[in-house]
Amino acid sequence: GALKREEFFLVYQPQIDLATGQICGLEALMRWKHPQRGDIPPTVFVPLAESTEFILLLGEWVLDQALKDLARLEKAGFSLRLAVNLSAVQFKHEELTNAILRFLDSAGVSPDRLELEITESTVIHDERFVERVMDHLHRIGLQFAIDDFGTGYSSLSVLRRLPFDRLKIDRSFIQDVATDAGVKNIVEAIIWMAHSLNLKVLAEGVETDEQLTALKMLGCDEAQGYLLGRPVSLNLLIDRLSREAGRHSTESI
Repeated sequence: GALKREEFFLVYQPQIDLATGQICGLEALMRWKHPQRGDIPPTVFVPLAESTEFILLLGEWVLDQALKDLARLEKAGFSLRLAVNLSAVQFKHEELTNAILRFLDSAGVSPDRLELEITESTVIHDERFVERVMDHLHRIGLQFAIDDFGTGYSSLSVLRRLPFDRLKIDRSFIQDVATDAGVKNIVEAIIWMAHSLNLKVLAEGVETDEQLTALKMLGCDEAQGYLLGRPVSLNLLIDRLSREAGRHSTESI
């Protein structure tokens, strides 16, 4: 009953262009505030939702709400890319494409503003089906990111064949990128490989200045993490965007 009682809500974590220092995208993250148990983390309720296929209802709610919020952002003058995570159960559902198109139309948002994040494990289970769905949605204009790269079983042929636009390096690599030479070499190799395939690279879980400096030196394109911005409500996000827009406007005078 949590969905009907409106206990779920979305927060948005900024994604930063490392060349300009400006917000270039957002990741929509789901939260659940239970009236008795308080905040229940996604690591608890998402696997449960997937095991009962409640994830289909929950996933549609996330897409609908996130695109409505994106429309609010655009109305406020901010055109950003919005990343939404899709589970394997959602991705394989036959009504996924129709639902996405319906929500885009309802919100009045251009398809190229929406980026769907899928994990490596989603790809390997039914690669041909995934390729058909991705190709169809990519032709419509949607973008795709492969999430948590480095923790699954992706092959280079998968990255070359599927229409990904962005590769997200898992936070487990970013933690030690500034202190471990071996990890730094791995991250550098991932960035080089992604760029050779014309993919943008986004680092997840950036928490220190040292990590950020290392990623810039290695040529990483974008990053997100607590150092750059914690997940916040839409209203707080608009406040931040307005402040930054005002600051850039002042600097350009």
